[in-house]
Parts: sequence; C-alpha cells; structure tokens
Amino acid sequence: MIIKTQNAIFQQLALKLCDDILEGRYETNARIPSVRDLAADCEVNPNTVVKSYEWLAGNGIIYNKRGLGYFVSEDAVERIVDLRKKQFLESYLPILFRAMSQLKISMEQITELYKEYNERQK
Repeated sequence: MIIKTQNAIFQQLALKLCDDILEGRYETNARIPSVRDLAADCEVNPNTVVKSYEWLAGNGIIYNKRGLGYFVSEDAVERIVDLRKKQFLESYLPILFRAMSQLKISMEQITELYKEYNERQK
C-alpha cells in the first residue's frame, strides 16, 4: 500500500472504501472484501483493516453479518456525503477563507471561478 497522506493507514483504508462506495464499485447491501483479503491486497496487518471496518460500521456505512462478512449499508452514500461535508466545512473551508483573506481574493472571484469550473465539467 502506498501511504499518500499523514492520515493513519486505517483511515486511508476507510477513505478508499468510501470512495469505492461513492463511485459505485460497491452497491447497497453488497459484500465488501473480507478483512483477510483486504489486508493481503493492501499489504497491511489484518488488525488495521479491522480498525477501519469498525470505524466504518460505527458511522453506519457498513454492517456486519456474523459469519458472512461486511456489507454496504442502505444509506451509506448519504452518510459518507454527510461526513465529508462536515469535514469540508470544519476543516477545509476555514483554510480557504484564511487564504482568501490573506491574498485579498473576493467571494465574487471565487464564484466566477466556480462557474467556469462547472462549465468545463459539462
């Protein structure tokens, strides 16, 4: 596994699974890789995967069927989006606002750039 951020490995695994769910690789009620399979694929300790799965289950993103494995929750996408919105609003937005203030970038400039970005995405 390639460590890309300063986040703990269990957090990186959880984020990757969330990305996979959002991108449709795992649908609602679909089984996700077993602890052993994911640990082997990512070359990490199974306990790291367990910690990641516990975090995901604790946030209602996956659930465990004893003896069968872990599955994607009905409202996993909504829960992931809510968690990421909260993180964005609490962590990233203040950094953006501070940089805007320091660099004297107006909200109007940001709005215009955002509109241009959306046009390019179409």
